[in-house]
Amino acid sequence: MKLSKKKLHKRLSLRGSIKGTINRPRLSVFRSNNHIYAQIIDDSKFNTLVSYSTVNLNTHGIIFKTNTCETAKLIGIKLGELCLKKNINHVIFDRGMYIYHGRIKALADGARFAGLLF
Repeated sequence: MKLSKKKLHKRLSLRGSIKGTINRPRLSVFRSNNHIYAQIIDDSKFNTLVSYSTVNLNTHGIIFKTNTCETAKLIGIKLGELCLKKNINHVIFDRGMYIYHGRIKALADGARFAGLLF
């Protein structure tokens, strides 16, 4: 994936200020045209604790249109449920280079609805 200089600068400047720890891991979001991916990452050990995406949703037999806000909210809810099973309550939200609007906001609202605090 080739990024423009502006997007690369934006990504690097955000990443410098957001670090996940074992007490408060980072919820990282990646959005493509067709899918949305979310991961809970511990930056101190460089370890992915939990991940969920629309690709997982379609493999479980649930067929949705994958690039809608409703699906992004469902991904946030499922990710929040997985986090609560692993005793992860507090996270730091890392929206990456994307603005807090649309599918990114819907995913965050779904995670909050499931019980994650950030």
